[in-house]
Amino acid sequence: MKLAPASIPYRVFQKAGRVAISLVFLGSIGTEFAIGRELVIAGVGVIILLTAGYELAYYRRFRYEFTKDTFDVKSGVLNRREREIPYGRIQNVDISRNVIQRLLGLSAVNLETAGGGSTEAAIKYVTAEAATGIQSELRERKSTRGDREPAEGADTDEATKKQTAAEDELLFEIAPSELALAGVLSFDPRVPGLLFAIFTGSIPFVSPVIPQTDSPAVLLGVGVVFLIALVVLSWLVGAASAIVNYWGFRLTRSPTELRYERGLLKQYSGTIPFDKIQTVTISDNPLKRQTGYATLAVETAGYAPGQANERGSEAAVPIASRDRIKRLAEEIDGCETVSFNRPPKRIRRRYFARYLIGLAVLTGVLYGIGQLLAAETFSWYLPLAGLVLAPIAAHYKWLHRGYALGEDHLITRNGVWRRETKRVAYHRIQTVIDERTIFQRRWSVATVVADTAGSLSLLGNDAAAVDIDASDAIYLRRVLRTRLQAALAERRQQRNSVPAAASTPTPDSETLADDNEAAIGDETE
Repeated sequence: MKLAPASIPYRVFQKAGRVAISLVFLGSIGTEFAIGRELVIAGVGVIILLTAGYELAYYRRFRYEFTKDTFDVKSGVLNRREREIPYGRIQNVDISRNVIQRLLGLSAVNLETAGGGSTEAAIKYVTAEAATGIQSELRERKSTRGDREPAEGADTDEATKKQTAAEDELLFEIAPSELALAGVLSFDPRVPGLLFAIFTGSIPFVSPVIPQTDSPAVLLGVGVVFLIALVVLSWLVGAASAIVNYWGFRLTRSPTELRYERGLLKQYSGTIPFDKIQTVTISDNPLKRQTGYATLAVETAGYAPGQANERGSEAAVPIASRDRIKRLAEEIDGCETVSFNRPPKRIRRRYFARYLIGLAVLTGVLYGIGQLLAAETFSWYLPLAGLVLAPIAAHYKWLHRGYALGEDHLITRNGVWRRETKRVAYHRIQTVIDERTIFQRRWSVATVVADTAGSLSLLGNDAAAVDIDASDAIYLRRVLRTRLQAALAERRQQRNSVPAAASTPTPDSETLADDNEAAIGDETE
């Protein structure tokens, strides 16, 4: 099976357009680098021709095929590549369509597998019907272990689609009020960097007007206006981005996986297999906590919806009432409600000392700037007002940390401005890490991290019991190892109790428990 013929002009426009814009941009920077109009037009024409030739060859070379056990993809022009992806290894199948792609009837299909942070196979681009067919076909073959005869095509008939949709249970559908609230509570951190680049002259052709004056009052006024503009623009961009991304969000459940749909300008749809879920995270911030709302995110092995690469759902549920989020989390991973064990109360003094050090450093920096500018009215001492808030901040930091041992899960909680409650099933733990910095050793505390196979683990975003008593850390490590072994033994017993004729496990399901048991370790730093 091949790509859609309309993918050729679209890919030419996509690639040649970027190169042509870069050529025009570079040719207009400085008179010494100026390029004549005729030369620019000729260069753009050559780029379009070369790109068209390459994309035509790419189209003729690209093939994908369903075999009995694998999904095969052949691609490449100069560097040819052939991939055979076992059905059992496929984690997620995501479909995305931007505005132009929808006008042309095109869709991109991304396949994610375990153990990688990049896309295993990207099919760019097929028709919308073919994309849905690929997703449905892979879904069916994963559930039946690929024992069917190879399909004649990727498309599924309308009756099959309706039957599949009827079997899915609707878990969540974002309401207009929740969508508006997601926008109100959003903030785009990229805006400050953009404004900094504009006002420092890093972006050509943009020359902001900055008043040339030595008056401290004028400079202070400019600073206040800039700060207000920064906050307002960051909020407006964040609100627009949230509304566009989460428009029409729906989360459904089938017997084997979660399915999501979202997006206004660029539409996404994809799957989250239940047997690949590593961590379920409930997150909120002070404003969401005051209004009773939270966000639910799901991470699978090698892939997390939410990575900043335009893949996935960005969150299993972008925003909903906290009670509703808790119920959804319990439905997804079966985790029970627990009470948390907090760090020892003495650790609040450590947090207070850290805040004092931070305030002292900030005050010293501002004092140095005031001396450098010789500004007599420079209020370098303002950060000292934080001395009143430091003990309160230290208390809340302690209050929002903790861990709990459920019947089947480890649950941890950390953060004040962004509080995250993580749930990890015992059989998903790969390594138990005991971390103790030189400062933690002085306070007789430690951090116990439950590492999983999820991709966010590479970013240090695992479930962690932070600053717990050293004796509790030893106990927690021992319990996690014991419950992990018990959970793996139980899953192995359940797997062996299934009649061989009723189940033909793939290498992924055959080695799941053995791989976890071999990988589990107990590290101390």
